[in-house]
Amino acid sequence: MPLTTHSAPADVPTDTSTRQIHDKLRDAIVERRLAPGTKLSESDVGELFNVSRTLVRAALQALAYEGLVTVEKNRGAFVAHPSPDEARQIFATRRLIEPGLLHAAAARIGPVEIKELRRLLATEQHLTAQRGRSARRAEIKASGDFHLALADLTGNTILRRFMDELVARSSLVIALYGQSTVSSCGHSEHDDILTAIETGDIETAAALMIHHIDHIEADLDLRERKPTDLRAALDL
Repeated sequence: MPLTTHSAPADVPTDTSTRQIHDKLRDAIVERRLAPGTKLSESDVGELFNVSRTLVRAALQALAYEGLVTVEKNRGAFVAHPSPDEARQIFATRRLIEPGLLHAAAARIGPVEIKELRRLLATEQHLTAQRGRSARRAEIKASGDFHLALADLTGNTILRRFMDELVARSSLVIALYGQSTVSSCGHSEHDDILTAIETGDIETAAALMIHHIDHIEADLDLRERKPTDLRAALDL
């Protein structure tokens, strides 16, 4: 069964212009080109895409449904800024879902699927060796694609949609709280998981997945911070 590439969730509005706006904004958020807290003005976005504010509003509402955008009354739409507690909930959810996902995927994985997953990991490894912000963004996307490819292999479209949201929101959390300059979603850990799947040791693969998610979360600085006094922060 061929693997599919990242696509928009099934409940995104079907209007072509709205879908295009949604996908472009979503990619920019997930790839960290739009920082958390960035204002998404309907008029500005509409001008960039040369479309009406109505179409922009529909795209922003779909992104809000996915948890990537927050819409505030009388203020407008902003790239979501997940709290530390929300970040913990995202990774707790992944620990619950992804081991079971592996069991479902393993029943449908054959040599062709293993080869395609190896290709994804080779791309991830190549990007890990690159330098610069654009390479880092591409590496994070490739890392997320591995998890989404496993979800694709389950054949469960509802589960795939959940994973699409979880991976996207994880990327947003990493953008806010990640500490490492190298990917916390390590290539070697993906490789270990895939090797366990390939040898039929799914229990080990599931345990490795939990360890892997623990590793991602451990790289986050989720300490609560109080508002900082401006004079003290500037040492004046």
